[in-house]
Amino acid sequence: MPHSATPAALEGFLELGDSPYIRLTTFRRTGAAVHTPVWVVRDGERLLVTTVAASGKVKRIAHTGRVQLVASDVRGELEDDAVVFEAEALIDDAVDVRTVLDDALTAKYGDRYREIRTAREARDPESRSTALVLSFAD
Repeated sequence: MPHSATPAALEGFLELGDSPYIRLTTFRRTGAAVHTPVWVVRDGERLLVTTVAASGKVKRIAHTGRVQLVASDVRGELEDDAVVFEAEALIDDAVDVRTVLDDALTAKYGDRYREIRTAREARDPESRSTALVLSFAD
């Protein structure tokens, strides 16, 4: 169920940055929801996610920045009392944002993040990642 716009709701949104995984829901042009479990970090009053720049979620966010976020497990499964937050997503390729995101992901996930990043780069050296900046939507 969506949140109500209160300071407690904003704090709950920001606490998603402490979760090991969140389920990011983006929307197709038809309005159909697409759920993806992702790693997330907090940066001030926003959340940051990394993804492959050519991914479907980037294409969907380019069409509509409306997303939903909720704490989940690695498979995107929710707990019964999970709170869904409405958010706005922006695609941000700025070097400073990518640096903050990379440093924060390395600090939070350590070797797992480094190994996955290295494996992706080895599989597809032309592939590049981008940052998704997620802001609380009241």
